Amino acid sequence: MLPFGGALAAAWLAPTFWQLLAIQAFLAYGALILSFLGGVHWGLALAHGQRHRLVAGILPSLVAWPSLLIDARLGAWILLVGFLALRAYEAGPGAPGLPAWYRRLRTRLTLVVAACHLGVIARLLLLV
Repeated sequence: MLPFGGALAAAWLAPTFWQLLAIQAFLAYGALILSFLGGVHWGLALAHGQRHRLVAGILPSLVAWPSLLIDARLGAWILLVGFLALRAYEAGPGAPGLPAWYRRLRTRLTLVVAACHLGVIARLLLLV
């Protein structure tokens, strides 16, 4: 959570040049983490022979990477939706095998990540 919180704080409090750099760093880190979370499902699919889960393993990367190539505001929204959608998938019946502690942790972390994304989106709207 430190990179998300630190980049969000810098996006609001640093000099303008550093604010823009902080936003880029925030989005890049978000894309990296969303891709990593997809890797959890890729690993479970391989370990348990759950082919249907391979989509959940690769889709986050396919959402995250292009979000870095477009307008930062739209990219931030796409990442936010990606984090929320992945958590919704994990909470549903299509993602068995996740321990209860992991599900609770992911819920808490997703809420913090979502709040940070909304903070960056708000900052981007004010920079225009």
